[in-house]
Amino acid sequence: MDTAPTPFSTVIRSASHEQHTEAETSTFMSDLLGGRLGVDAYTRYTEQLWFVYRALEDGAETLRDDPVAGPFLRPELARVAELERDLTHLRGPEWRAGLTPLPATAAYAARVEECARTWPGGYVAHHYTRYLGDLSGGQIIRGKAERTWGFDRKGDGVRFYVFEGIANPAAFKRSYRALLDGIDAAVPDELERKRIVDECGRAFAFNTEVFRELGDAFPLSA
Repeated sequence: MDTAPTPFSTVIRSASHEQHTEAETSTFMSDLLGGRLGVDAYTRYTEQLWFVYRALEDGAETLRDDPVAGPFLRPELARVAELERDLTHLRGPEWRAGLTPLPATAAYAARVEECARTWPGGYVAHHYTRYLGDLSGGQIIRGKAERTWGFDRKGDGVRFYVFEGIANPAAFKRSYRALLDGIDAAVPDELERKRIVDECGRAFAFNTEVFRELGDAFPLSA
């Protein structure tokens, strides 16, 4: 008796589980969520996010009509404007002055840009890794930031984590996973789908390396 194929959303989530856990439990993120780091560390992290999301959202402009990536490009997910609002609050109106990516962030953003130009399936892997993470674990970061550094609830400083256009995050995530499950039609080649899964793992590896460099920049005193 034939069994139904495993949904692609399950495949991609299962394949990246170990790397996802490694990123989430990095020393830097553990210290940040544990309230052991100052707002300067949170600010530096937010700066790194801006470089990555600018690459994601600039790249989206060329993929609107793409049959693979296009369906995932939902305007209510856009984060760059919210990040810029947060950075204005955290660093002041001249926040762009002297803003530089960490080496790992620069490599991460460059890979996103490359996928947007040359490989829509790879772009989807990065899109999934970032935006579904924001709707899930990102909410934990928001709550911790509000309590630790006194930001207004869902106010400036944590706007990045507030999806005002998504009334029901759980339902939205279900619809997003349904798009992933439908990718078989747009990407019928099994080897190509495996490449997308592998790129998702690569995205988590980029995140882990960014956290490692942030941890080096903000070591806890003994």
